Amino acid sequence: MIESWIPITFAAAFLQNLRSALQKHLKGQLSTAGATFSRFLFAAPLAVIYVFVVAALEDSAVPAPSGFFLGVAAIGGVAQIMATALLVYIFSFRNFAVGTAFSKTETVQTALFGIVLLGDPLSLAAAIGILVSLVGVLALAIGPGKLTPALLATAWRDKAALLGIASGACFGIAAISYRAASLSLEQESAALAAGTTLAWVTAMQTLAMLIYLRWREPGQITAVVTSWRVSGLVGASGMAASACWFTAMTLQNAAYVRALGQVELVFTVLSSKFMFREKTTAREAFGVAAIVSGIVILLLG
Repeated sequence: MIESWIPITFAAAFLQNLRSALQKHLKGQLSTAGATFSRFLFAAPLAVIYVFVVAALEDSAVPAPSGFFLGVAAIGGVAQIMATALLVYIFSFRNFAVGTAFSKTETVQTALFGIVLLGDPLSLAAAIGILVSLVGVLALAIGPGKLTPALLATAWRDKAALLGIASGACFGIAAISYRAASLSLEQESAALAAGTTLAWVTAMQTLAMLIYLRWREPGQITAVVTSWRVSGLVGASGMAASACWFTAMTLQNAAYVRALGQVELVFTVLSSKFMFREKTTAREAFGVAAIVSGIVILLLG
């Protein structure tokens, strides 16, 4: 029998891919921060509604947050914003592909943080699967003709690569923080624990982004509200994706979830080929094969 976190993670990856496509459309109308804010502004009320609907369906009360919960949820929210900001900053570098590739070390870093901070075990098969998938991710992330052992051995010293590693670390911290927050609620229902965590985190992130945009880019708040038709879809798909991610990470080791979640890149390549009729290169075919192989090893291990 397939464990429930597996289809939930597949759904999360698909919905995240959809949200990214919608945000790309918004990028022509809004600044980077504005497009990012749209994800939180319209997702926050939906997240609150979601947690109360789950509580009503399960005939349970929404769990009250503890100080520990609020602390780790805030750490996760800030870490996620920082990770995204670092990733966007990498795009200003000529060799941004290398930096982006190194940000994909997120899964390995998540595994390490989970072992150290939460004591989450990692089987040998899972570790091998994560590393095999990482090779595939690097193949997709680094431009044609650039993926060599010599490059990977030396590129980490580049500024863009270091920023990428920092971005991956922040994404890893966010994943572990969200899992810790959900588990601290001690709920039998993973959906209720994840929904509660999502509602609090999204509210915190919305407030933080509101303060930042009012201070640095005041016109963007109005622009986001004006573009509510597309921004609302970004928020809805983003909230649905986050609900799936949070639920999966409540049910399973965050490293396993993030590793399986790399299937999002496979969705991206397939969309490129079948929806936009773009040619698949040998590098992309190898990358997809490595990611899928890693996922199979992870699931069968």
